[in-house]
Amino acid sequence: MKLNEIRADALKKLEAIHAKSERDLAALKTYLFGKAGVLTGLMKSLKDLPPEEKPQAGKEINDLRVELVAKCDEKEKELHRLAIEAELDSESIDLSIDKPLHAVGARHPLNQVRKRLTDYFIGNGYIVYDSPEIETDYYNFQALNVPQDHPARDMQDTFFINDNILLRTQTSSGQIRLMEKFKPPIKMICPGRVFRNDDDSTHSPVFHQMEGLVVDKNVTLCDLKGTLEGFAKFIFGEQTKIRFRPSYFPFTEPSVEVDVSCFNCHGDGCRVCKNTGWIEILGAGMVNRRVLENCGIDPDEYRGFAFGMGLDRITMIQCAINDIKLLWENDVRFLHMFK
Repeated sequence: MKLNEIRADALKKLEAIHAKSERDLAALKTYLFGKAGVLTGLMKSLKDLPPEEKPQAGKEINDLRVELVAKCDEKEKELHRLAIEAELDSESIDLSIDKPLHAVGARHPLNQVRKRLTDYFIGNGYIVYDSPEIETDYYNFQALNVPQDHPARDMQDTFFINDNILLRTQTSSGQIRLMEKFKPPIKMICPGRVFRNDDDSTHSPVFHQMEGLVVDKNVTLCDLKGTLEGFAKFIFGEQTKIRFRPSYFPFTEPSVEVDVSCFNCHGDGCRVCKNTGWIEILGAGMVNRRVLENCGIDPDEYRGFAFGMGLDRITMIQCAINDIKLLWENDVRFLHMFK
């Protein structure tokens, strides 16, 4: 076979090889360059030529070999590229096709309420302060003017780790820590988890509170009422009214329980407010002089007010949830209602 015929035949066979025909290319290489290949046979036959023809014949055979090797390499790269493109095409997603969308998550209803309240108070100039959940007896009780014989210290109410360490029963301990570090004027909230040995449909051993504290000169009970009235209107609606009822907390004096007019019946009486027209939402009062003194703040120069609310309770009221455990069970059907 002449070299021109070998070249034409090889190029024709290369042209005929298409995608997914790597085996055909390997067979062609063997046919041309293998031990028994056409070009290999020609190189071996050089010994039979006259000495004066060997150099030219050898050069022509070698040039053809170099050319065909290059052509085969190009073909191999082309086949590899086509294989990758075919694989990508098979795995591509047609975004124009209507397909059911995957479910999108959302904040837990408790976290929705927490974020709303936090954003509200930050917008009114409060800072957010965090404090330890594992607390000392001093910060959780003593500094807040809770005496040794107070019922809250009983093992029935508090999770004690030892005689001095406990799981905090209120985020008020954060107020003490902040007042020790910073001097007035102070405006802060302290949201977080608290722990009490209590368990029924409206109480849980683990729940959430948000404490608020304002300390400055000339702070009065009227400032407290105005603050809580603005909060109530924000969370329950502009028509909401509030009322103070006298109460007792060791760390405030005077102390009040705060009710809001029922957002469901607007004071007429219904199942939500137990036919009273009012719903209790938080406790508050003017900061006790002893608490200020314990933090190194002069009670004759500064006064303050504090308030504390249960985030779980507000969430239950807003979302008409009758069992606090629903907030913890993570039932997808329940959570889907608050997307």
